[in-house]
Amino acid sequence: MRISEIPASLTASSNPNTIFPMAAAASAVSASSLEVPQPSAAAGEKRLLELASLPAEQVLARLGCSAERGLSAEEAARRLERWGPNEIRPSRREGLLWDLLHRVKNPLVIQLLVIAGVSWAMGDTDAAAIVGAMVVLSVVLGYVQEARSGRAVEKLMAMVTTTSTVLRDGKEIDVPLSELCPGDVVVLTAGSIVPADLRLVAAKDFFVSQSALTGESMPVEKGAAPCETAHKSAVELTNVAFLGSNVLSGSARGVAVNTGASTYFGAITQKLSSRRVATDFDRGIEAFTWLMIKYMVVMVAAVFLIIGLTKGDWGQALLFGLAVAVGLTPEMLPMIVTVNLSKGALSMSRKKVIVKRLNSIQNLGATNILCTDKTGTLTQDRIVLERHVDVTSRPSEDVLRYAYMNSYYQTGLRNLLDKAILSHSDLDVERTCRKVDEIPFDFQRRRMSVVIDYEGDHVLICKGAVEEIFAAATRYQVDEEIHPFIDMLKRDVLEEYEELSRQGYRVLAIAYREFPRTQEVFSTADESDLILLGYIAFFDPPKESAALALSALRQAGVATKILTGDNELVTQKICREVGLDPGVVVTGDRLRGLSAEELARAAGEATVLARLSPSQKEDIIRALQRAGHVVGFLGDGINDAPALKAADVGISVDSAVDVAKEAADIVLLEKSLIVLEDGIIEGRKVFANIVKYIRMGASSNFGNMFSVVGASLLLPFLPMTPVQVLLNNLLYDFSQVGIPLDSVDEEDLRSPQRWDIRGVRSFMNRLGPVSSLFDYTTFGLLLWWFGCAAFSRVGPAERAHLAALFHSGWFVESLMTQALVVHVIRTRRLPFFQSRASWPLIATTCLAMAAAAALPYLPAASSRLGLVPLPWQYWPWLAATLLAYMSLAHLVKRRFFMRAEAA
Repeated sequence: MRISEIPASLTASSNPNTIFPMAAAASAVSASSLEVPQPSAAAGEKRLLELASLPAEQVLARLGCSAERGLSAEEAARRLERWGPNEIRPSRREGLLWDLLHRVKNPLVIQLLVIAGVSWAMGDTDAAAIVGAMVVLSVVLGYVQEARSGRAVEKLMAMVTTTSTVLRDGKEIDVPLSELCPGDVVVLTAGSIVPADLRLVAAKDFFVSQSALTGESMPVEKGAAPCETAHKSAVELTNVAFLGSNVLSGSARGVAVNTGASTYFGAITQKLSSRRVATDFDRGIEAFTWLMIKYMVVMVAAVFLIIGLTKGDWGQALLFGLAVAVGLTPEMLPMIVTVNLSKGALSMSRKKVIVKRLNSIQNLGATNILCTDKTGTLTQDRIVLERHVDVTSRPSEDVLRYAYMNSYYQTGLRNLLDKAILSHSDLDVERTCRKVDEIPFDFQRRRMSVVIDYEGDHVLICKGAVEEIFAAATRYQVDEEIHPFIDMLKRDVLEEYEELSRQGYRVLAIAYREFPRTQEVFSTADESDLILLGYIAFFDPPKESAALALSALRQAGVATKILTGDNELVTQKICREVGLDPGVVVTGDRLRGLSAEELARAAGEATVLARLSPSQKEDIIRALQRAGHVVGFLGDGINDAPALKAADVGISVDSAVDVAKEAADIVLLEKSLIVLEDGIIEGRKVFANIVKYIRMGASSNFGNMFSVVGASLLLPFLPMTPVQVLLNNLLYDFSQVGIPLDSVDEEDLRSPQRWDIRGVRSFMNRLGPVSSLFDYTTFGLLLWWFGCAAFSRVGPAERAHLAALFHSGWFVESLMTQALVVHVIRTRRLPFFQSRASWPLIATTCLAMAAAAALPYLPAASSRLGLVPLPWQYWPWLAATLLAYMSLAHLVKRRFFMRAEAA
């Protein structure tokens, strides 16, 4: 048979019963005859077991649907209204009250509420009101900022939809997963997510991954034939595909039996409450929180005992101890973290980057290795068919025609190469022929075949990777002549293929084989003894922005590694054009059999890893993580899903297959390394601003420990009244509200930032005593310069004035030093001169300091707060104290960072 005589006039709308021969059996069944079971997990499993043993025709009849037409739109709407959306837990937006209650569950907030309750019970309403104001400040600000971010992200999330292909009124349409109902006939191809529990009614080389349900990573083959159900659980059924699994290869149609909570997956979620694995960032925040709580417990116990024993007033000792507990509690931490992460998500949403999980922003900022495929990131993702030649490198219309037929009739996932082939619409397609069968693509064979019927012969047309086609070919054809495919010619053709690959072309081979018409069913075993026809070459030009983006990532301390299933020659060519040195390329074949240590060494040393299977990509990610790296992975294909889940931050794109989008933490609406580099920088800004508050709170609280314990032990009166401690802490908290909006110095963005609780503790141990030092100099000034040391030698009225004078002096000094020193801690540079805070932080600092200076002079402050006006001599001393404190804090800070960098 001549190749040029193969008709090319097949229509895309070939009879579905050709592919699914049992599809017509139930076409006359009324779609409205179904009695849908109550949506419960037990009833759903029983229903699956009943239907698994029945032929497909009876299954369709029992479910009241047609394999050709599916459900009518009206019947689908009725079923959806009756049984609800296809969701495990119907999505609903939490109300204001529920959201606020969720935030109140934070241990720091609970601690403050307990303190407020005790203060109220003991009659100290002022203290209770101030602590309540702190809770409101922390909780409400966090809610407002996250709600604002959430609204913006929701608008973009509407652009990222996960759909399923179903038959409605005889047409294949895409519907949102939530609108799927029992009785819908679902069309599944490679890359699809199984949207419900389906009883398969037709399947061809159909493999799924059920790892989400069973933990088994190996693919599972499914078919449509009835199966034995005795002594089997639902998950063992070979003709049922479950919600939560995904299609690896092949094609199938299935009818939805269970949706929503009645699915097998729904049963699991009802029995087990899934808990998200804590990230390094989560563990760091928790470690810091408990570090502060431990210090607070020790401090409060010491202060309570000291004041009770020395002053003899245990009630006052308890109130003061509770006030100190509030002062040492980093109650603004939840708000600071939430607002920072929400602000980062909001900022990234403006750049069309959707953050599905807030904490992934920080993980993105900590990333020091970015693994990505080359297609669409380094290249334009725009494939152009450049050449179609025979084995002698002469242009061949026969090669193009066969390639076109193969791409035209495949029902699996069409990639860009298929679209480039089909874009040639001027082919001479004159006669009608019938599709007989299909052998879908999978990642092990790296080829796919279709079989067509023409003039008494069945012709298998195979298209795929050159090496795989060569391995299956025994002959080749030039014009009308067929010759043995000897080794010498094979080497010559491989050299031509390698030369095209070095030039950046993507090359596929085309082969065929003829079979007698009596054979109707084909398998991968028939992809043998092929006749090599020629090959087609494509080119995906590099992105103009790729070189700039890679350079920016390098400057940001992020190494880029290319993990691809493509061949190493194409990858090397593209890498060189975008300025990425490929070095020694490591292939998947070389990785097989390596030990964990050898794999980690190979993954760490290589820049390009080619010809990788999906499991090898995942293994490389985990090997890099074991070596101490924070790894991001950018992928959009079926074979990227395992690596996306394994990575510290999985990144996908809106155009990705469903599996990849579901596995990702971040979804890009534009596949661009430039956008990703912006996201990494945004993550570092978020982390830097959170660390500012943590360093500030830790050092300030640690210094206050020394000051309060010493003052409580030495003074014959309380160093501050409980309400003054609380008001001081409230104003200090207010001064920190601007931190999430603060600018970040360039040096804090140059390299990945990771959580370091030891570093926080070290910073606290060095800077805390500096704060306490100037508290003690203030104590000396108030005691011996302003006469407060005479407290024990004067009458009651004078004692009250001296105590109020001491309280006022330390209140002002403590608040001003704490509010001002954040400008030292926020930067490694010289504050105000080399690095200036953002105007919101400057504004809150100035307002807090102004309040501290004004309160002693307000008439109401004397009666309600126990503050009195300070003599004018106090203010020059305070100015000198502030200058000296900031200077010494800056020197200690610089020494700390110099040692940290040297280490």
